[in-house]
Amino acid sequence: MQTQPLNAADFECLEDILLKHGDDNSVLNTCELDGFFTALVSSPAQVDIADWFPAIWGGQNPNWESTDEAKQFIELSVRHINTLARQLAEGSTAFAPRFEETEHNGQAVTLAEEWCFGYLRGVAVANWSPLPAVQAQLLQTIADCAEQDNFELPEDLDVAAHQSRVAEIEPAARALHDFWLSQR
Repeated sequence: MQTQPLNAADFECLEDILLKHGDDNSVLNTCELDGFFTALVSSPAQVDIADWFPAIWGGQNPNWESTDEAKQFIELSVRHINTLARQLAEGSTAFAPRFEETEHNGQAVTLAEEWCFGYLRGVAVANWSPLPAVQAQLLQTIADCAEQDNFELPEDLDVAAHQSRVAEIEPAARALHDFWLSQR
């Protein structure tokens, strides 16, 4: 099993491949891919690569430049999904969603929309069954953030309230993972 965590160069390679081969129906960055994989490893049943790999690309396989490029993308993806699975199963403090960071009116702002959108994509691919009310609310916390349009932040954004909502996502993802783990 490939469990070596990805480094910055590995994430950059994944990002480049996603941008190169992606379109409006595919995962477009490593933040979204991280959310997607987090949902997959949190699922009630293991999701086969034959199901999740095409979902990254919107159901269509890319026109790879070479088999080496495809192998590299798969290898890095498997390493990352295995790392996430291990971190979440162990309750590791090393698990941290890959959110984007920006600045707004001189303040640092964490953007979680892409990660949350990827998470919901993963939930759909894994075909999660209906959740009890508590867990359904946790999933709604993630879904609510996925619906926000953070591409252009409003001038009057309440940064503190925004950051508070973003801070709820990681605990929600951990709790959903723990719930499904207890059901396996």
